[in-house]
Amino acid sequence: MVKIGNIELGSFPLLLAPMEDVSDPPFRAVCKANGADLMYTEFISSEGLIRDAAKSVQKLDIFEYERPIGIQLFGSSIETMASCTEIATQAGPDLIDINYGCPVKQVACKGAGAALLQDIPKMVAMTSAVVKATHLPVTVKTRLGWDDSTKNIEDVAERLQDIGIQALTIHGRTRVQMYKGEADWRLISKVKENPRIKIPIFGNGDVDSPWKALEYKEKYGVDGIMIGRAAIGYPWIFNEIKHFLATGTYLPAPTIQQRIDVCAAHLDFSIRWKGEHGGIVEMRRHYSNYFRGLDHFKPFRTRLVTSMSHEEIQETLNEIAQHYQTEFA
Repeated sequence: MVKIGNIELGSFPLLLAPMEDVSDPPFRAVCKANGADLMYTEFISSEGLIRDAAKSVQKLDIFEYERPIGIQLFGSSIETMASCTEIATQAGPDLIDINYGCPVKQVACKGAGAALLQDIPKMVAMTSAVVKATHLPVTVKTRLGWDDSTKNIEDVAERLQDIGIQALTIHGRTRVQMYKGEADWRLISKVKENPRIKIPIFGNGDVDSPWKALEYKEKYGVDGIMIGRAAIGYPWIFNEIKHFLATGTYLPAPTIQQRIDVCAAHLDFSIRWKGEHGGIVEMRRHYSNYFRGLDHFKPFRTRLVTSMSHEEIQETLNEIAQHYQTEFA
């Protein structure tokens, strides 16, 4: 049984990665319904939370059906990170996660996210401050290092464990790599094999199929896997992996009706969370992913992303079902 503090996650948990503008409550709802064991909010700016910025505060929204759920924070100031940890704790998550992995310029160039990989003493000090600011378990998500010459994750893992984190997720790329090239899980495996490491080690990067999840589980020995981009438009991946690990057989691919049902449920959650206008606009980024691979889908997508009526969108989804049902029968 893999545990983070007192949170039991099963024998080989599958985690949903925190993704900006993706892993909001409606997206998390469909992933939870399809087998995600632990989920995180979108990453939240500590500066925004301290300023009471509406976007940052809204990201604190969590719901009982999501548990266990972690709030992920990022920032460049130790003091601000400690203060926003206290605010996030009051929102009632099951754990607090620190983002030391985000590679995008808007984050890293401000001294947050993956930028801390260039200043390990500050990373350790910041983590210690966060651990002391909450009674909840604190976890960390990071990368192998800043670049190929500074792949210091083995040392980082020991130092973060020593000051109190209770799980570590490692993305198998450096910051310089961004999301290019293949993720290198060999260093993740070395961290897991280190006899000093007692906390769960989760691997992240490039797992996009059940067979790859099994291969990485057996080859690298991690305690669980975090899945990000592969779940966008395809929340079924969690249950597909679980089934394959348990039986060695594949679940059938989702039918066109199943795609539509989950897409419609996602839209319903989105409208309930953000209101009809906000929820409809928010969903536009997801349609292409839910219906990826369908021939001649562009006219339907145009209707989905231009309609401002929930009823009209549902009518379009029904037409999609009728149009493609023969192909996916």
